[in-house]
Amino acid sequence: MKVLKLNSPKLVELIERESLSLRLIHHPNIPKSTLDDFFTFVPNNSSLTLHCLVMDKIEGQNLEQWIEYNGCISQSQALEWVKQLVEILAVVHQANFFHRDIKPSNIILQSNDQLALVDFGVVRRVTSTYLAKISGSGGDSTTRGGKYEITSVGTPRYSPPEQTDGQAVPQSDFYALGRTFIHLLTAIQLIDLPTDKKTGRLIWRNKAPQIDKPFADFIDELTDPLPGQRPQSTEVILQRLEKLPQQIKNYRLANSKVFKYSKYTLIFLGLIGGIFLSIPLVANFLIAQGQKLEIANNSQGAQEFFNWALKISPQSNRVISSFYFERGARSANTIKIAKKYYELAIKYNDLDADAYSNLAYMCQQLNQDDCAIKNYEKSFKLKPDSWEARYGLALFYDDRGMYDLAQKQYQLAIKMSREAIPAINNLSRLKILDGKYNVAIALAQLGLQKTENIKLQSTLYKNLGWAKLELKRYAEAKADLEKSTKLDARTDAHCLLAQAQEALGEINDARLTWEICLIAESNQREVQEWRLQVLKRLLGDYVPPSSP
Repeated sequence: MKVLKLNSPKLVELIERESLSLRLIHHPNIPKSTLDDFFTFVPNNSSLTLHCLVMDKIEGQNLEQWIEYNGCISQSQALEWVKQLVEILAVVHQANFFHRDIKPSNIILQSNDQLALVDFGVVRRVTSTYLAKISGSGGDSTTRGGKYEITSVGTPRYSPPEQTDGQAVPQSDFYALGRTFIHLLTAIQLIDLPTDKKTGRLIWRNKAPQIDKPFADFIDELTDPLPGQRPQSTEVILQRLEKLPQQIKNYRLANSKVFKYSKYTLIFLGLIGGIFLSIPLVANFLIAQGQKLEIANNSQGAQEFFNWALKISPQSNRVISSFYFERGARSANTIKIAKKYYELAIKYNDLDADAYSNLAYMCQQLNQDDCAIKNYEKSFKLKPDSWEARYGLALFYDDRGMYDLAQKQYQLAIKMSREAIPAINNLSRLKILDGKYNVAIALAQLGLQKTENIKLQSTLYKNLGWAKLELKRYAEAKADLEKSTKLDARTDAHCLLAQAQEALGEINDARLTWEICLIAESNQREVQEWRLQVLKRLLGDYVPPSSP
């Protein structure tokens, strides 16, 4: 809910206009609002009238925040995002509105990778009256645009010159869009970029080496100081965007050193009988160039070099695949990026079982279940004895509460390798949940014999103590759980230790341990259940008055 606490006529007009625009503009990536969602309210004992506007809340991260965390975007990402935003603007402009405040903080990246445009607080409707205002002549020094006064709104550095003068037009949105992408492509605040005194445009291309000239020319055209020199409609921009990928491809090919020199080099080498010796050298050169472009976030350019290398030497596929596999491993904390790299690794070498397994795990983290299972199965076909892949699939089932299937995969992983200690640990935990405490104890003891990893030892001692607690062997349980907490301050081990201390009558110690259980970080299901149990005991039989 947006609440206007000031009764300024101008501000009231803006919020009324925002309400109207959200009712009339229909797009899935623009907030929705209805006639009933705009109302006034006078609080008790107050003469102040509050104007309230309710609208959809669009979940996600705005691009100002996104760029701070992720850095500049690639050219391919920019092309996709420009297209999405122009398609939204097309709907806005067709409804005879224009936004007037496009900037990174007003663009939301949603979980489905779609952009949303928000904050229509300074939206303008294109009417004959408005056009008369901005085209009027005469007037005096107290007015703008002739005899009518027009409000100047927007954000400095993103707003075009005509908008600063209170004479915004639909093409003003294109200027702000272009400036937004200069910020996204450079990850530099616009205030820190110099301006060309002759053209009035920002000097930014040297800060965005991943961008090819045709796309940079397009961005500069959007940000031309004169609205008449910008594209005149969203339809024109969308037509330009359709042609840009081919223009970029042609530009790269025409300006490539490989294009200029490689064919002559190969002809020469062929004439002297050394063409077969030159093939690996040329392929390696192309791969090296592709790797440089990928590191510079120019994925499209990189793949073109890689494809040329494959045409010359099909055996290059393993080198290219390994490069992408390593990129995926280094990007493991950024799941979507890692997934992309593993997909590319498989594209160049579809016999890499580990790439399928890692891709499956990334799909699993993104809750793309079909993708996860499909890629685990492909990994098994290529490498049937991979305990890591079996363990990954077991985690998939475990996370979804499919414990029977998880146990089966953990058991297969344990049979395949003595190194599958994490599988032993997790199977021990599932046996506890299944009520098979002695089996769980045997598994935990087996794991402890096989590992010197402190974190694994801690979780195995936790399982050992948990099983003994369930068997009412409280003193033994307490000893194992204390070992667990000393090795690694696990939240679940503290929750269990508190229960063992309570059972032994050590109430003061139990209170301190429960406190750690309640405040320490954990997303484990068992921890949430134990916390709920102790909170119910603390609250007793209290029932809130509103409860039935």
